[in-house]
Amino acid sequence: MANSPTFHAVVFRVGDLICAAPAGIVREILPHLPATRIPGVATAVDGLVNVRGALLTVVDAHRLLNRPRLPDDEGATIVLEAGGRAYGLVVGEVRDFVELPAAAVADSAQLPGVDPRIVKSVGTRGEEHFVILDIEALLAPIVGS
Repeated sequence: MANSPTFHAVVFRVGDLICAAPAGIVREILPHLPATRIPGVATAVDGLVNVRGALLTVVDAHRLLNRPRLPDDEGATIVLEAGGRAYGLVVGEVRDFVELPAAAVADSAQLPGVDPRIVKSVGTRGEEHFVILDIEALLAPIVGS
């Protein structure tokens, strides 16, 4: 079984929804960073932050997924790559880095309240299920604007 295909992902929470992003596109995880607002951009864009001299567009996953923030949200920014650019994705909390056997990842299912166009698949670890997001589809409204 040592040669079985595996899937690596960063698991995070957005409101009451447990999500994941493929680990291959995640560059780093930062604490929540206050952003400088940009006039005229989509409401899901928090703004720009300076990360070691590079400007990074920060997008709020709560607004993109239409999920309310929870009172205990500490907030984190996941720096990931989509469409050849780096973006910051603000989430409620980063929960884990997981390595799953391919059998624990199923085709996308209809999930209530989640746009099926942004769901790549559904992962399972123990009793926990999480939505593996298609990050490029999630950010498409932002990247296109």
